[in-house]
Amino acid sequence: MEYLNLGRTGLKVSRLCLGAMTYGSKQWRPWVLEEAESRPFLRRALELGINFIDTADMYSLGTSEEIVGRAMRDFGPGRDRIVIATKVFQPMGDDPNLRGLSRKHILHSIDDSLRRLGTDYVDLYQIHRFDYSTPIEETLTALDDIVRAGKVRYLGASAMFAWQFAKMLYTAGRLGLARFVSMQNHYNVVYREEEREMLPLCREEGIGVIPFSPMARGFVAGKRPGQGAAETVRAQTDELTRKYYRASDYAVVDAIGEVARARGVSNAQVALAWLLHQPGVTAPIIGASKPHHLEEAVAAAGLKLEAAELKALAAPYQPHAILGHS
Repeated sequence: MEYLNLGRTGLKVSRLCLGAMTYGSKQWRPWVLEEAESRPFLRRALELGINFIDTADMYSLGTSEEIVGRAMRDFGPGRDRIVIATKVFQPMGDDPNLRGLSRKHILHSIDDSLRRLGTDYVDLYQIHRFDYSTPIEETLTALDDIVRAGKVRYLGASAMFAWQFAKMLYTAGRLGLARFVSMQNHYNVVYREEEREMLPLCREEGIGVIPFSPMARGFVAGKRPGQGAAETVRAQTDELTRKYYRASDYAVVDAIGEVARARGVSNAQVALAWLLHQPGVTAPIIGASKPHHLEEAVAAAGLKLEAAELKALAAPYQPHAILGHS
């Protein structure tokens, strides 16, 4: 496993990050794996050298954090050798103060996340979205306070417009507050709108990029409607999945298939390898719900694509509407 610095920090993270949205409670989403089913994946990820685990307070309303925390204690090589990331913003109940990026919610949420994870600190604490209803200064000051309190080592952001992120970076610098070091954004070979503004901004500012949905919710596998495109429970219930089914998207998948057949590997490996070749990308967040998912992802990390292959994969792409910023 290769390890890279996260942005301009000294923090070393594995080239792949294991996403824990899949691990929690079926009462939250029917496609989620319960704890007994989840633990083998968390254990295997650690065995393969993945030291970077990403979850969120809203995943199964806290159950994902609890599962990750127990697994890291039971299987991990030690707290100082594991990078745990979690997030704050999404609703955690019906009360209006149990959501967003207010000082009240951030200070309450970090303590809840630490309790569920069973740890004294979070390595990377990320704002899950941009909060239009809270002043940026209030959010940034609260985040700085929990860094200074030792509850958080580094700060990250996720899924917003580049102008919003730039404004937050500028404000943190102006006020002398802890700065974001990473951006978790929606980016894959089928959805490349982040290349317009967010990725250049991250490269310029030394921000680590940890993209989510590198497999485009499984769309890169290449199955057409009627041929298994909506066979999984998640695909049948996920609004984001249905955003991909356009002619140009299938053309990208056809190009993936051609490279995969020539290489003798899976479509998923080619799609992940393409993402790992993109400038500024630190560690894509992979999901694993079947035994072969982790092994394939690790193999993809070692797959070196030729310039002609990268060009062929990029050529069919057509612009999309912006997804995932609200």
